Amino acid sequence: MNLLILEKEDFTSSTEVRISDRRHRHMLEVQKLEVGDTLRAGELNGLIGSARVDQIDSESVSLKVDLQKKPPKPLPATLLLALPRPKMLKRTFQTLAAMGVKEIYLINAYRVDKSYWSTPVLSEDSIREHLILGLEQAGDTQLPKVHIRKRFKPFVEDELPALVNGKRALIAHPYNASLCPEPSDKETLIAVGPEGGFIPYEVDLMQQQGLEAIHLGERILRVETAVPVLLSRLFPIS
Repeated sequence: MNLLILEKEDFTSSTEVRISDRRHRHMLEVQKLEVGDTLRAGELNGLIGSARVDQIDSESVSLKVDLQKKPPKPLPATLLLALPRPKMLKRTFQTLAAMGVKEIYLINAYRVDKSYWSTPVLSEDSIREHLILGLEQAGDTQLPKVHIRKRFKPFVEDELPALVNGKRALIAHPYNASLCPEPSDKETLIAVGPEGGFIPYEVDLMQQQGLEAIHLGERILRVETAVPVLLSRLFPIS
């Protein structure tokens, strides 16, 4: 936990918080904090700063906080991600939050197993949990927005044109595609398919909406590897 994420209900005053959940256990058992110690902290969707331990025991921890710094600049990225396996989805949520992606669309595709849509990982609480773990890792406070779209064709035909408007629009596809472009700060929409990739019909439909097919080279990567590689290639990540 490189940043203690604070939520509104943690605050007992404008500068004091009290915590008694997994964050408290982490500070007690892993970080082994004592009274007077300080750590990095930030309010969810708010400012970052420091927190000083005023009291800590087996029940809770009380801290005094000073939050003055803005969070890291987000990536100018909108990700369309064909729903991956639940275990992979957990890791991918954390990676995306850590890398600064703030708009995520989980979409359907022919090669997405129908059972994936019933996973508890897609519950609001589970999504939030894994995004916050990513924020804690990276030292960010801005929670990404996750949109779930179970119908591929209506999404591509009805919503995608507005999402593409004014953006560099790309689809990761290893066949008949251009090499991944140079890093840019330009607003970018990138679509990533399921294991096995998008089928030709899906690629064609997205290309009709202005997406350009790109690839990362001769190697075909798993989704959880392809996503961070794509982001690091497409944006000048500091």
